[in-house]
Amino acid sequence: MSLIRQVWLLLLGTVLLALAGSVAVTVLSSRHTLETQLSLKNSDNAQTLALALSQQHGDPQLMSLLMTAQFDTGYYSQIRFVSADGDVIFDRHAEGAPSKAPRWFSDLVPIESTPGMAQVSDKWHALGAVTVTSHASFAHDDLWRSTIDSAEWLAFVGLAAGLIGTLAVRGIRRPLDATVKQAEALVEGRFMSLPEPRVPELSRLTRAMNTMVSRVKSLFEAQAAQVESLRQQAHHDPLTGLANRRHFMRLLEAALEREDGTVAGGLVLLRLHDLAEVNRLHGHDAADRAILAIAQALQVYPSQVGGCFVGRLNGSDFALCLPVAGVAEESAQAVTEALRVTLPAFGSAVSVAVGSIEIRRDMQAPQMMVAADSALAQAESRGAFGVYHDASALQPSAPQGERAWRSLITAAIAEERARLIEFPVVDRDGAMLHRECPLRLQLDASGLFDAASVWLPHALRGRLTPLVDLCAASLALRAIEVDGLARCVNVAPASLTDSSFASSLREQLLERPRAAQKLWIEVAESAALDHFTLLQALGRQLRPLGVRFGLEHAGERLARIERLYEAGLDYVKLDAAVTRGVATDTQAAEFLRTSATLLHALSLQVIAEGVADEADAKTLWACGVDGMTGPWVGQGTAAS
Repeated sequence: MSLIRQVWLLLLGTVLLALAGSVAVTVLSSRHTLETQLSLKNSDNAQTLALALSQQHGDPQLMSLLMTAQFDTGYYSQIRFVSADGDVIFDRHAEGAPSKAPRWFSDLVPIESTPGMAQVSDKWHALGAVTVTSHASFAHDDLWRSTIDSAEWLAFVGLAAGLIGTLAVRGIRRPLDATVKQAEALVEGRFMSLPEPRVPELSRLTRAMNTMVSRVKSLFEAQAAQVESLRQQAHHDPLTGLANRRHFMRLLEAALEREDGTVAGGLVLLRLHDLAEVNRLHGHDAADRAILAIAQALQVYPSQVGGCFVGRLNGSDFALCLPVAGVAEESAQAVTEALRVTLPAFGSAVSVAVGSIEIRRDMQAPQMMVAADSALAQAESRGAFGVYHDASALQPSAPQGERAWRSLITAAIAEERARLIEFPVVDRDGAMLHRECPLRLQLDASGLFDAASVWLPHALRGRLTPLVDLCAASLALRAIEVDGLARCVNVAPASLTDSSFASSLREQLLERPRAAQKLWIEVAESAALDHFTLLQALGRQLRPLGVRFGLEHAGERLARIERLYEAGLDYVKLDAAVTRGVATDTQAAEFLRTSATLLHALSLQVIAEGVADEADAKTLWACGVDGMTGPWVGQGTAAS
C-alpha cells in the first residue's frame, strides 16, 4: 500500500473516530440532561399533586377525581396513590404515544424516567404517598432530533476537515510525486533538478536528490568528455584533428554501403611537396603551420556540405570525399587556388599537388584510392600547385530536372511502387531484435526498385522526405500486422522540420496501435545536433504509443550532443565507420567500450552497424554492444 494511501486512511480513520466520538458524547450528554429534566418534572408534579390532594381533607372521591384529571392531561405513564396503611387507593397506567425516534435508537440509548414521590396529609394526619411517572417517548424524540442536528453539523465539519486534509495531502504529495519522477528520470538517464518545498523533511529529501542528480550529471559529462577524447585519439590525426587514414577509409566504405548514401561523388587527394625538405629548410614549426593551413582549407567543405569528410592519410597526404558528382574538379581547383595564396607565407618551397576523380557506388574503396593516387601523380608531374582531374570513372546519366524527379518519386508512392528491403538485427544470443527496412522505389514502372541513394538527394531537394518516410512507416506497419515481426524504418532529418509530419505519423500509428508497438523509428545522428528540440518532440509523441525511438549512424559526434540524456531515446546504432576493424585497433575498441558504457548509463540500447567479420563481432560483444547488423550478420542469419 502506498504511503499516500496510508496517510489518507489514517486521516479518514481519525476524522471518523473524532466524529463518532463527538456524536456519542453529544448523545450521552443530552440523554443525561433529559433524564435529569424528567426526574425534576416528576418530582415537581408529584409535590404539586400531593399539595392539591392534601386540600381534599381525605375525601376519596375528590382525590380520585383530581388524580384522574391530572393523569388525563399530563402525559404520564403512571400515577399511583398508596394509603398510609399500604393499600393502593389509585393506580392508573397508560402506554406512551409512538416515538418518532427509530426503535434501534431507543433500544441503544434508553432514557430512564425516575418517578417523583410526595407525601399527602390532612393537617398533621398522614393520608399516604403519591407517585408520578412521566412518559419517556417525548424525551427520545427530542434526543433523536438533537442527535440528527449534531450529526449534520459534525458531518459538515468533517467534510470541511476532509477538504482541508485533501489540500494538505496534495501539498505533501506534490513534492513526493516530483521526487519520484526525478528518481525515474534518473533511472532513464535524464537529469532533473527540483525546487525545494517548504516542508522541512521534504526539503531535505529534495535537496539530497538534487545533489545526487548534480553529481551524476557531472559524472556523465566527465564520461562524455572521456569518450570524445578517446574518439579523437582513435580516429583523428593529433595535429590537424582530421580523420586518420584508417578512419577515413572506414568512412568511405561505410558511405558506399549505405542505402541512403550517394550514387556518385568525388574524391580529391592533396599532397604537400617534399615534407622532409620543408622541415629541413623552414623547421618543424613552419611545416606544422603549413599542414594546419591545408587542413583548414579542406575543413571548409565538411562544415558546409553534409556527407562530406576529410582525412589526413599520412604526413603529407590529405583526402577530401565529396557526396555530389561533378564537383570534384572544381573543388580541386578551388583548394589549389586558396593554398597558392596562403602556403608561400610558410616558405618559398612550400607547395602542393592536387588530383581528383569522380566516383561511383559500384567502385570499391581501394579501387578509388588507386585511381585518385594516379591522378595525384599526374598533378605532381605538373610541378608546384599542379592540378589534374580524371573524369574517366564518371558515367553520364540522362539529365533530370527537379520537376521530373519530383514527378517520378510522387508517382512511385501514389501507385504503390515502393517496397521495404529487410536486413536482420540480432542480439548476442542470435535472437532477432528487429529488421532494418530501407525503402526502395520503382521510379520506372518497368524497371528495378532503386535504393535511396538514387532518389533521396532529389527527394531532399524537392522536400519530399515527409511523404517518403510516411510511406515507409505505412509499409512497415502493414508488414508487422501480417507476421508480427518488429521492423525499423528511418526518418530523414529534413522530415522533422515539416510541421505536419509528426501529426501524420502519429495518425498512422493510432490506426494500427498493436503494430505500432513493434515499430522502431530512427533518425540520423546529425538530427540530434541540428534539430534537437524537434527530435525530442517527436520522441515524446512516439514513445507513449509503444514505438522504439533511436539514432542511427552515430558515433562521430555522439559525445558532442548536448543534453543527450533528455532526447527521449531508446537506442543508438553506432555507425560502421566506428565499428569496422575494432578487432585490430585497440584504440577504436576502447572508444567503443567507453561509448557503450556511457549509453548504457543513460538506459539506451547499443547496436553496432556494418559488422563485416566474426573477429569484429567478437570484439564488439566484448565492448558491450547489445545488438548488431551488417554483412556478417546477414550471412549468419541466412546460413541458419
